Amino acid sequence: MARILLVEDGRDSSAPLLLGHLQGAGHEVEQVEDGSAALERILSMPPALTLLDIVLPRIDGIQVLETVRSYGNHPIIMLTARAQEADRLLALDLGADDYVCKPFSPREVVARIHTVLRRHAQWRDTAARPSTAVRFDDPRGNACLEGRALRLTRRELLLLRALSRDPGRVFTRSKLLEAAFPEAFDVNERAVDGHIKNLRKKLAAAVPSHDWIRSVYGVGFSFAERPA
Repeated sequence: MARILLVEDGRDSSAPLLLGHLQGAGHEVEQVEDGSAALERILSMPPALTLLDIVLPRIDGIQVLETVRSYGNHPIIMLTARAQEADRLLALDLGADDYVCKPFSPREVVARIHTVLRRHAQWRDTAARPSTAVRFDDPRGNACLEGRALRLTRRELLLLRALSRDPGRVFTRSKLLEAAFPEAFDVNERAVDGHIKNLRKKLAAAVPSHDWIRSVYGVGFSFAERPA
């Protein structure tokens, strides 16, 4: 079904079992054992998704994640024994699509892979629709508003994708929370407001002649196209 890159240092006894489940699900799997090799592989010939450990030789998984995110929106699931909340929050804030702690169920990992791949396919479909003034450059994770480049954080980019997918539709904070924090379960809905505020400023700086995001009191937000 998809090409998966498994980044493990080779000492984890669960790797062969996971490989068997991935291959049984129809995936083509390549394994590398250090962060430097993983980084070179992802940037030169990106797979459909990467399963990335944190503790790796040469370059650790967090550095790999941060570097990859500076180039684009490649799907990455952290697969690690580092179960501390600080590690999980750091990885998710840097842009990991999911975070799975060891020991894990290989069947659950396969299910999470399918979820992340579906989500990225939906983002690509949204980006391909010429329905708004917003255009997305998926390989690098960038966006443009009426031809003007936007410098957005990952959360802002995800919010803009969700809002611009259906102009005029009012999205609740709950729906936007799902879109911008798909991997987090303990984030308050009000976190959306701060990111919307920053996104509005950036849209206004790019094209100040129109109010692109409208607030609907007590409900949420909508993306407003220019009048025809």
